[in-house]
Amino acid sequence: MEFHWIDLFPQILLTAGGFLIFCVGAFWKTRSSQFLFGMAIVAVLVAGIGTTLGSKAPQFAGMLEVGGYGRLFTLLFILITLITILFAHHYGRGRGFAGDEFYGLILFAAVGMTLVAGAVHWLVFFLGFEILSLSLYVLIAIRKGDPLSNEAGLKYFIMGAVSSAFLLFGIGVLYAATGKLNIGESLAATTEDIPMMLLSLSLILVGIGFKISLVPFHLWTPDVYQGAPAPVTAFLTTGSKVALFAALLRFSSYLANEPLSYLTPVVWTLAVATMVVGNISALVQTHLKRLLAYSSIAQMGYLLMALLSVKQNGTPAIMFYLVVYAFMDLGAFGTVTMLSEGRSDLDALEDYRGIGHSHPWQGALLAFCIFSLAGLPPTGGFIGKFAVFQATLQARFITIAIIGILTVIISIYFYLKVIVFLYMHPVEKKVDISGMAASDRIGVFLIFLLILGLGLVPSPLFSLIARILPLSF
Repeated sequence: MEFHWIDLFPQILLTAGGFLIFCVGAFWKTRSSQFLFGMAIVAVLVAGIGTTLGSKAPQFAGMLEVGGYGRLFTLLFILITLITILFAHHYGRGRGFAGDEFYGLILFAAVGMTLVAGAVHWLVFFLGFEILSLSLYVLIAIRKGDPLSNEAGLKYFIMGAVSSAFLLFGIGVLYAATGKLNIGESLAATTEDIPMMLLSLSLILVGIGFKISLVPFHLWTPDVYQGAPAPVTAFLTTGSKVALFAALLRFSSYLANEPLSYLTPVVWTLAVATMVVGNISALVQTHLKRLLAYSSIAQMGYLLMALLSVKQNGTPAIMFYLVVYAFMDLGAFGTVTMLSEGRSDLDALEDYRGIGHSHPWQGALLAFCIFSLAGLPPTGGFIGKFAVFQATLQARFITIAIIGILTVIISIYFYLKVIVFLYMHPVEKKVDISGMAASDRIGVFLIFLLILGLGLVPSPLFSLIARILPLSF
């Protein structure tokens, strides 16, 4: 078998960058956080360039998909990592954790995301899953003196351990049922032992369900989102969930029709519960990070609803919405990052009274991301929601589509509540920040450009997805 190592250039660069940052932190005690920030940015940008290189081979050693599907998500994770680092630079310096451990772990987490999304072998998938999880455990609890951050890290660690146990047991049972570790071959295999096959798939779904906050595995989400530093929350809710849903999308595409028919009612029920619980729980929230946490739960419900249409060409809609979702949530939590100058994050909705007038750029970014999350034009969120509901209706899942539309209507209330606080209330508590750093300005520009561009001109991304899908599945 011929190996084209250049196909792994992004993963190699991100890993090397992370190790180099750790070495600099360990042996160069007088280094500045600015230097480490620059190293991380260079590593991410060079890795991004690396996604354009490589051979035409669809897989690397039968372990990792390096064709169009893998490259698209690798580029998305690199963009998420880049924008997270931009938002986190000023924030981390003010709180004393903008060091080698932060930037190095961000890069290692990005490697885990690429492995999870692109894995075509169960061992590589679990390796990426653990690299991502271990990095996030530390990142969430990186503010050592903050009890909320420590509590969030502990809760995520416990849930992550449970998730890994379910996932590993499910992979083991699947191997016992099919005798294969290749993901496509094992999921498409025909076996007479259907109960064992369904048991393995259920365990894998539960393991992934914990990580992407499907109801009823979502209980950790609001507490972890509120306790973790804002830029880490942004990274967690975007990169981690997109990576695992990209893997779930691949699994669904490979899955044989017989086990899929048994699992369809389960996925249908989980999607409805996730949409309903996420949106209704968000109605009563008085803290922005918890509101956005329940919003992200609901967004996973919409994607899971569209997952029912994978066999009827619903994959492009899901991929488009995953890209849009990443930038919407990244921008919303990025705003919290920029407005949090003190030791704790600016979280209570009452603290956002009049922010749209006193801090127009930050307020405009948050409002724009909120409009996109609500699915209002001309944002990318409108096109994404339209696409996933259209795919669901075309696959003739009418009832769940109607339930989803009703939950979208409910969600508009709590999304607009944020807009009311931003622009329709007088300032009661002045938010003192030193101004937007240059890195923050670049991050704001990229988020505006990407969300608006996907809303006004979505066809290039849809065309790209249409070109790469036949070569990847």
